[in-house]
Amino acid sequence: MGEILLNYERPQPATWVYLSSFLTIGLYFVFHRFWSIRNLDLVLLILLAPGLLVVYEGRQLEQEERANRSQQIALQSGTQTKSLVEKFLTLVQPLPMYALSPRGSVQSESVANSLTVLQKTPSFVSEEVSGTTTELVEANSGIPPEAIEGGPAELDSPVDEDFTSDELQRIGFLYLLTIQAFILVRMMLDPIMSRRPLLDPNLTAGGLMFLGVSLFVFMMANVVRSDPQTQYTQGPELGPGYALMRMLPSIPTLPINNQLEGLPADIRPEPTAGEKQLAVVAKVLAILAHLGIVSAIILISNRHFGNTRAGVGCATLYLILPYTAQMTGRVDHALPAAFLLWAILTYRRPLIAGMFVGLAGGLVYYPLFLLPLWISFYWKRGVRKFILGTACMLALLMLALWFDDSSTLADHLQHMYGVLSPLRDAETLQGLWALGWNPFWRLPVIVAYVILSAFFAIWPAQKNLGTILSGSAALMIAAQFWHGESGGLYIAWFLPLLLLTIFRPNLQDRIATKVVAGPNLVRGSKTELETV
Repeated sequence: MGEILLNYERPQPATWVYLSSFLTIGLYFVFHRFWSIRNLDLVLLILLAPGLLVVYEGRQLEQEERANRSQQIALQSGTQTKSLVEKFLTLVQPLPMYALSPRGSVQSESVANSLTVLQKTPSFVSEEVSGTTTELVEANSGIPPEAIEGGPAELDSPVDEDFTSDELQRIGFLYLLTIQAFILVRMMLDPIMSRRPLLDPNLTAGGLMFLGVSLFVFMMANVVRSDPQTQYTQGPELGPGYALMRMLPSIPTLPINNQLEGLPADIRPEPTAGEKQLAVVAKVLAILAHLGIVSAIILISNRHFGNTRAGVGCATLYLILPYTAQMTGRVDHALPAAFLLWAILTYRRPLIAGMFVGLAGGLVYYPLFLLPLWISFYWKRGVRKFILGTACMLALLMLALWFDDSSTLADHLQHMYGVLSPLRDAETLQGLWALGWNPFWRLPVIVAYVILSAFFAIWPAQKNLGTILSGSAALMIAAQFWHGESGGLYIAWFLPLLLLTIFRPNLQDRIATKVVAGPNLVRGSKTELETV
């Protein structure tokens, strides 16, 4: 009975996309105002999911291609030990013909996984073992030895594959960036939209709270139960950012084709103590980051929007979207987003807000381009405190790098502040820029991004809290287009800000001169600030 009730399997990404899309439409679609901006925003959010699925499938296919190559090398090498061959016999019998297909059943994964382990282990040359390996495949699959010796094409070439892994990923990234371009235009036009009718979700606050808490517990349980050492993971890429962010592993929270899961414990490579500690740190930070995002969304709506129900609905929508389920374990996605949201929450105190923006920018570099927008907002009141808070956090992060002897301080600072050549080779890039596009074309995109960042310092002339929300979201979206490490997938950097922009009321009166305490404002006026 316990196995029946506790036999939980993670849903496939496509299943999650369908369920989340139906929930999003049912809970947030404005049926009595079909042609509303809210409905357009929901459609754009839902349209992000197909691109994520295509990139996911492309990376899965890439992993299968790697496993197939390892399998072919192992079958042709003939340098395995007898003990490992005996373990291999127990793992793959019986072995039907279709199991050698790269898209076959679970037994296919077992064959590829076992052979990968055999190929990676130290071995000695033995003709008897070589013959055993060849006879094994011939006896179980019917493939003659000459077919194995003929080359990899006859053994494991994909059959009826419409796209290669690179083509799938290229299509997925192009699709994601296209949808994000539409969202960027929407955020740029948001400051001129003064009419914002109250459009609450189609469920009560209690129902939304129950659904949100259930989803949060469900996703964090996936993080806790995931083991980055026994699954294939696409870890954080080595781009600009803090040294700690580059060291933490990625925690997989979706079912993926893994190389080691299902093998006996004595065959799996034992993770080192340091790897175990980093995995625990990554899990804790991922859980705290998502908790910070959800709590900040609710508090911002309660304190600055005066609508707790909208905040609960906004936080629940963040948890429903397929992206959150797919990237729950990516600390480099969620932690900067949490810091940016808490900067929004504490925007009335520029010193604290500057500290949060400094933390976000110090960890992943790209939020540093928000400084012109935020400095312009505080220009008439609070700019010195904001700059001081940002500088203090950046200084503390740089001081901590002094004690990290994994690399030189100069190298750490170079990565922390993105002092990297934009014309790097495609081998050092990830995502779209590594899939056939010439890195040279990153230069005009970077120049356009810098101009956009500077443009927000002067437009709009009078900035308010709504401008900070939409402008920050726009800059984090625009960063995806020149992000050299899988740009387009870092949706968490702008998703919470985008959701708050969608749900926000009219905030034209939330300007720095009214909400930030100045030197001439007496302490007794605190009540007046809280009512603004």
